[in-house]
Amino acid sequence: MANLSEPTGPIRIVIVGGGTAGWMAAATFARFLETGFEIDLVESDEIGTVGVGEATIPQIRLFNDALGLDEDAFLRATQGTYKLGIEFVDWLRPGHRYMHAFGAVGRDVGLLPFHQYWLRAKALGSAKDLAAYSLNNQAALADRMQRGPARTARVLPDMPSAFHFDAGLYARHLRRYSETRGINRIEGKVVRVDQDETGDISTLVLEDGTTLAADLFIDCTGFRGLLIEQTLKTGYDDWTHWLPADRAIAVPSARSTAFTPYTRSTAKAAGWQWRIPLQHRTGNGLVYSSQHLSDDEATATLLAGLDGAPLADPRPIQFRTGKRRKMWNRNVVAIGLSGGFMEPLESTSIHLIQSAIARLLKLLPGRAIPQADRDEFNRQSDFEYERIRDFIILHYHANDRTEPFWRMCREAALPETLAVKIDLWRGNGHITREHEELFTEVGWLQVFAGQGVMPAGHHPLADAIPAADLAEFLDTIDQLNAREVAQMPSHADFIARHCAAPTPVTA
Repeated sequence: MANLSEPTGPIRIVIVGGGTAGWMAAATFARFLETGFEIDLVESDEIGTVGVGEATIPQIRLFNDALGLDEDAFLRATQGTYKLGIEFVDWLRPGHRYMHAFGAVGRDVGLLPFHQYWLRAKALGSAKDLAAYSLNNQAALADRMQRGPARTARVLPDMPSAFHFDAGLYARHLRRYSETRGINRIEGKVVRVDQDETGDISTLVLEDGTTLAADLFIDCTGFRGLLIEQTLKTGYDDWTHWLPADRAIAVPSARSTAFTPYTRSTAKAAGWQWRIPLQHRTGNGLVYSSQHLSDDEATATLLAGLDGAPLADPRPIQFRTGKRRKMWNRNVVAIGLSGGFMEPLESTSIHLIQSAIARLLKLLPGRAIPQADRDEFNRQSDFEYERIRDFIILHYHANDRTEPFWRMCREAALPETLAVKIDLWRGNGHITREHEELFTEVGWLQVFAGQGVMPAGHHPLADAIPAADLAEFLDTIDQLNAREVAQMPSHADFIARHCAAPTPVTA
């Protein structure tokens, strides 16, 4: 028999803050929480968003597909382009470059991953750089793009891709999606947050006097963390001792004739500069350490490195790389920048929003929130952030540059988890992926090799193939990739044919 004192009616969720995080959460709830829930999103047009997260990784396709978004329509609405990987310029030393490309590198044989055979062939002098064995890498450097299965050889894999897009336009696209599916947007500023006797948040009071109550609050208020930090005092794990960059300057520039299907990251004296080509403009920014570079010097460095005229004044951003000590505290879940900040070197910001939303859906409570659910959410979140942190630290640690900033990064003590990973690789080229950490063995391989970290040996089973057969095997992969790339249209032609935005717009 039902307890008549139990609350009735739908479970109420209030999302505080819009932007990319807020509207990604709203769109997901609109799609999957169709019955039994009432969902509001409160935001103010007067409060700006960071909105520079324009580069993604292939997992964004899973998110868009889950919502049922048409890819071409989404790209038109967001001025989007394709991304096959990230090129790193001058990171090891000036004049050096490599790419962390999506997708497979080579082909595994028997029990061993491809890179073990590549290591042996490299020792024999018969191997090219890893780029030759990656279809994505070859296509990216040729400015080519295609979707779907390979056209010229069945043995070639699909070519996974992600997107570059205008984050403000993406939020607007998801807002339309959400509102047509029942999400209630409330315009207003939160001026007071009330807590009940247990410490949970009970109500929000807006500037116009509106009061909002909910069972669960989603904090998408950016760096300020209105609910998770300003109200609940959750605390923050600061990782600037490992990742000392703490500033960014961002500016859009005119669309470049170099319409590349990849993000470019160029190392500078005290940080690095990003370049992200969109249909209507190019996104640019400089991430740097304020201990080693003044804001004025950073702005001058950024503007000098543009390949088109700036379209706005440079915008400064301050941050601390790290995460909240609890991303789910009481009845508040922090998603996006309110939960933590990972500098955009490997384009993980939007993915971290996506994964937090997916994690919340799996552990979604009723009105009562078991502590075990919070603990598991926080454990998985901590693991994901820490492993991404390690991957980013590797880029900074393994360098031959001479500037004080880079020497400091090279000499800094490493997290134990990263030190173990490097030691395993330096021996006989072993790469282990623990549980569901984001970056795969192939990702670690490309950054290890690209940053000049090479092992002393290779797996002995790789010696089973005769040297001549091994060289032929590698050459065949290179030739098949090159043949496939040769028949692809250019990135610009592919966009023009499938998803060109009708008119230039701004967010």
